[in-house]
Amino acid sequence: MTRLLPGILAMAITVVASNVLVQYLFGDWLTWGAFTYPIAFLITDVMNRVYGVSAARRVVFAGFIVGIICSLIGSQIMLEYGPAVPLRIAVASAIAFLTAQLLDVSIFDRLREGQWWKAPLASTLIGSIVDTTLFFTIAFAAFITLFGTANNDAISWAWEGVPLLGQGPVLPLWVSLAIADWGVKLAIALIALIPFRIIVGKLSHKIA
Repeated sequence: MTRLLPGILAMAITVVASNVLVQYLFGDWLTWGAFTYPIAFLITDVMNRVYGVSAARRVVFAGFIVGIICSLIGSQIMLEYGPAVPLRIAVASAIAFLTAQLLDVSIFDRLREGQWWKAPLASTLIGSIVDTTLFFTIAFAAFITLFGTANNDAISWAWEGVPLLGQGPVLPLWVSLAIADWGVKLAIALIALIPFRIIVGKLSHKIA
């Protein structure tokens, strides 16, 4: 368990930082949390490569628990429009994180025998698509009504019709947010191959 502690701590820090930074805007379509959250995929992939599937899953579940705690705390912080983390967003975040990260672990494991970059790149790209789709759909799509009026009122701002990314056809605001979010995840997935290679090399050397 001791060998997993750095990965667990890194995942916990990433989840907490993302939950805090998501409150702050970066331009019109992103929050600062969009730049920290994808690091979770890097952490999962490093743990998977160095310590295996079981270790990676443990780190994921640790991050999931930290995320739940953050959501519970956020639900008690009241802002002018309601809780900082409405139930609907908390559920979306939990489902998206756990599903995407576990999918990442499985895809990585299937591709681990190929060229070193294929497993982290493919698993992160697919995981990111699933994560973005699940989160934004559950959190903001108007056709999902099971969370009740209060939760829908808290996220009604996301239904405002705006030009897609400021230039395209008029669509709900959350669609632009989702596309911009995935674009950042795609960029970071490519950039993260560099630290992935470096960190895996150092950790593998230490345990050899």
